[in-house]
Amino acid sequence: MELTLLGTGAPHGLPRPDCPCATCACALGPASRAATAVLVDGAMLLDLTPGAAFAAARAGHSLSGVRQVLLTHPHEGPPVEVPAGVPQPARVPDGRELALLTGHRVRALAMDAPGTGYAVTGPDGERLLYLPPGAAPAGLEHVAEPYDTVLADVVGRPDALARLRAVGGVGPATDVIAVHLGHDAPAGAELTRRLTAAGARAVPDGTTLPTGPAPAAGVRGVVTPGETRHTAPEPPRRTLVLGGARSGKSVEAERRLESYPGVLYVATSGTREGDKEWADRVGLHRERRPGSWRTVETCDLVPLLAEDGPPLLIDCLSLWLTDAMDVVGAWDDDEWATGGQRALRKRTSELTEAVRATRRTVVAVSNEVGSGIVPATASGRRYRDELGRLNTAFAAECEHVLMIVAGQALTLRG
Repeated sequence: MELTLLGTGAPHGLPRPDCPCATCACALGPASRAATAVLVDGAMLLDLTPGAAFAAARAGHSLSGVRQVLLTHPHEGPPVEVPAGVPQPARVPDGRELALLTGHRVRALAMDAPGTGYAVTGPDGERLLYLPPGAAPAGLEHVAEPYDTVLADVVGRPDALARLRAVGGVGPATDVIAVHLGHDAPAGAELTRRLTAAGARAVPDGTTLPTGPAPAAGVRGVVTPGETRHTAPEPPRRTLVLGGARSGKSVEAERRLESYPGVLYVATSGTREGDKEWADRVGLHRERRPGSWRTVETCDLVPLLAEDGPPLLIDCLSLWLTDAMDVVGAWDDDEWATGGQRALRKRTSELTEAVRATRRTVVAVSNEVGSGIVPATASGRRYRDELGRLNTAFAAECEHVLMIVAGQALTLRG
């Protein structure tokens, strides 16, 4: 099955008309995107958008062979004219199946927002799932085998991928393409980085995507210069997210895992009886987490890293260090000199060795300190120095290290 993405943008396109935002201002030339529409084997069109015939021609295709036009969502934006010779658009009721003379079969899936998703099976058995903007599957049960290609609103609804992964619809070899990209999506390298963390990618308008396993040479579907054979991005398995207070580091860490189900959120902060301000902070963190995530409050990280299981989000290492320094008596100068320092270094070494050996996906958060005022007390300086050492050792075991400054992610490694 061959897919040509006539557009990959949100219903209003990118840049959005008359929008002064920074993303729209930067969406020029190759970065601009028409509203998403997909031509399947030249025979079926998923979503009819303004200028679809011209977009097809630019991609080296024609709409003259289209036998079915299916809409996924209520149309917004400029009026759309049906090109001459193209069938009138229709929507398949949820749960119904449609068989085309071309050999394609289409099943309509219910969504949790206005719109319809379509699962398309090609004549040779390749499987495509196309989801509307701002929507995720509703009531989806176990999928017998992963789809070959998924086209979805990855930026706007990352939880759609989490649901699909939970039921087996998205596997390691699934080519996940981000579509319906609008001005809420980051631009340039930041978009690529964020999608890679979700196991997805973006492609320019006009891209042709063969689906299914790579065929033998000379067989229809072999990649031509105008086509792209998919390679599913490999998300980094261990990531350290650094940043100062209120830099957005926790939000960034959560964003990296929001497209995965069953994440275990490891809170190292514990509870502070009678501290309303702290309780409010904890409450805000909990409200942001997807409902499918579990939370455990502990500083005993080594056993969790040694176990098999879903991804871990550790927030944060700086509070883990506070607890470790409490345990070894690091705040007392005499205890520090007579064994506390050795005990803390042993704990730090055990943690970093566990990170090196773990087979789980791990995203950890830590504070970056030491760039500002020198602490006035010896214990404060001790904590600053030990946190710097911990961050350095932990980062050495991670494939990806980010620094968050004013909500912007700077890649230090990976």
